[in-house]
Amino acid sequence: MIKIKDLQETDIGRWVIYKTEFENQRGRIKSWNDKWIFIVYNCAGEWDRYQDYTAAATKPEDLIWE
Repeated sequence: MIKIKDLQETDIGRWVIYKTEFENQRGRIKSWNDKWIFIVYNCAGEWDRYQDYTAAATKPEDLIWE
């Protein structure tokens, strides 16, 4: 689990794994608020431009660092 209170600006762009009982999906942190971490999971392979893509609100307890 990633704790929102521990996130810093330097964590933007870091790789994470969305891990649930049914799936694992790799993505990059775009931003966060006090409840959600916003992750870009798909960007047509243009990972150098991931910030131009839509991020999905993800529960912090479903994320681990890659």
